[in-house]
Amino acid sequence: MKSDEGNAVSDAEKTIPKVQLSESGRLRSIDALRGFDMFWIIGAEGIVHALQQTKQTPLTEFLSTQLEHVEWEGFRFYDLIFPLFLFIVGVSIVFSLDKMFATVGRWRALGRVFRRAVLLWAFGVFYSGGLREPWPNIKLGGVLPRIAACYLFAALIYAFIRKPRDLLIAAAVLLVGYWALLTFVPIPDLPLTKEAVEAVAESIGSDSEFDIAAAVPNKVRGLYVEGRNLTNYVDFLYLPGRRAGEGYFINEGLLSTMPAIALSLFGIVTGLLFKNDTVPPGRKLGWLAAFGGVVIALGLLWGLQFPIIKRIWSSSFILVAGGLSAWLAALFYYIVDVRGWKLWCEPFVWIGCNPLTLYIVNRVVSFRDIATRLVGGDVQNFMDTRVAEGFGSVVIAATALLLIVLLARFLYKHRIFLRL
Repeated sequence: MKSDEGNAVSDAEKTIPKVQLSESGRLRSIDALRGFDMFWIIGAEGIVHALQQTKQTPLTEFLSTQLEHVEWEGFRFYDLIFPLFLFIVGVSIVFSLDKMFATVGRWRALGRVFRRAVLLWAFGVFYSGGLREPWPNIKLGGVLPRIAACYLFAALIYAFIRKPRDLLIAAAVLLVGYWALLTFVPIPDLPLTKEAVEAVAESIGSDSEFDIAAAVPNKVRGLYVEGRNLTNYVDFLYLPGRRAGEGYFINEGLLSTMPAIALSLFGIVTGLLFKNDTVPPGRKLGWLAAFGGVVIALGLLWGLQFPIIKRIWSSSFILVAGGLSAWLAALFYYIVDVRGWKLWCEPFVWIGCNPLTLYIVNRVVSFRDIATRLVGGDVQNFMDTRVAEGFGSVVIAATALLLIVLLARFLYKHRIFLRL
């Protein structure tokens, strides 16, 4: 015999419409969320910064600060943009790989996964300058190579581990393993600064990274400061090509790929939940809300010992970013797919269906320069004198963003999509 409470829950779930996938097997909310994420990358943050320069208020200062990365330890909204994309990659893996597994089989599907990852990495090298400079001034790492690596390894894991519980265990192993490496593996007691490294290189008469590391007798462990942690030292010793800053490590380096894969695994678990027709939408939302809250709390607690640092992708940072990503996925799922409020997110869908194209084009084409040609000069002067000092820059930034959105709309309406 069912209780009144059980009947109430059942009735509430019946009032929520069943979510239908599109003909292409995609969730519109995920395309919209991907577009929302890209929206800030392709120019929306420039409008906020221009507004802050025009008229400084507590609101514009807060928003402008949130759209800048934390220098080292801490968390802001802009630090979520890249992790959110890796989370969405995981959600997309479920829908794309399940379809490929059903049509071409596991091994041929994994062959396609490998090809896509290699092509995405190649696009990343091109984005960072390609072969314009002679070796070793070619950057092999970065945003797109990190996405390629996370996509490849998360897809490989998903090909052989399909249960959400086991996927979460795999994510936990990656996060705990990364923490253990950074905490217990000793590194040379040498700050990776130009002054310190060149001093050692001069004293031993060699600029080999391995010789420099071997020449430092003292070892330290458990450090998470910039230039004095295992993640940065692995890049210093093993990452080929051009590196950022003073040339010793990058933010998307070799070892920090390990915890980043966990974000895509969180996305895969979310994708499995979205695809499970036996779970009512209301319950999916509840599970996502609970999951997000739990991992954010764990991340904040872990951050007391293993600080929240995006630039080395600390495990605590991954948990906080993963939880917030789950909350955003739940919010978009509820608004777009459950409630059916879709018109407002059309521009995000246009962007979200062509993220790679827009990311590359935005790098190659100066939309701000085009916008200046359209609304610079006297138009900008008019805005600065008649509206507010500096408002012309806001108009230019908004026009540049509008041009990119219009390009996204054109590609979407003509069904032009870059598929790797």
